[in-house]
Amino acid sequence: MQNIKNTDKRKTEIIAACRAIYQNMNFKDITIKEISAYTSFSRPSIYNYFQTKESIFLEILRTEYSIWCDEIEKIIIKNKALSLKQFADKFAKTIDNRPVLLKLLAMNLYDLESNCSLQDLTVFKQEYKRAINTVNKLLTVYFPQMSDKEKDNFLYTFFPFMFGLYPYANVTEKQKTAMKNVGLKYPTKSVYEFVYQTLLVLLNNYK
Repeated sequence: MQNIKNTDKRKTEIIAACRAIYQNMNFKDITIKEISAYTSFSRPSIYNYFQTKESIFLEILRTEYSIWCDEIEKIIIKNKALSLKQFADKFAKTIDNRPVLLKLLAMNLYDLESNCSLQDLTVFKQEYKRAINTVNKLLTVYFPQMSDKEKDNFLYTFFPFMFGLYPYANVTEKQKTAMKNVGLKYPTKSVYEFVYQTLLVLLNNYK
């Protein structure tokens, strides 16, 4: 039992270090050596807990989904009924609170997942399944008139939409200059505004 606790503690330290680095560096520039410099572990020691850099990031993504699901569950616990605008506001805030989730989703997940073990990927997909089920539960509570097919249509419209949120809400100066050069307007909405307005459009017929 003590060994399991020590392993979990060490994994947590590695993940926390990777999170901290990710705030200021791009995924492609982060290496196991870079991560080890922010921990009490040598580079070879990190491989005892994570086989690849990608497996660390996949665990961060899994944790982000887990926290998001917990926040969605709180909406259900605290609110018996919500108007469409109230629902959109509360749901949009749960996503606005998860910039790391959105930043990771904006990556090429094919590359991320291909460099992880099947076991790691299965553990992650279990949390992703929970996210799908939790949002489905949210729809069932606040939009009881939606059929199962309509809820599926929402889920598989909204979840892909989330993959593009981060770059649209966080336009870099380089991107702004390039778009200005070709006379293209860049979006000036926040994550909250994008999600809020999208929810109003997708769910307008059910309230």
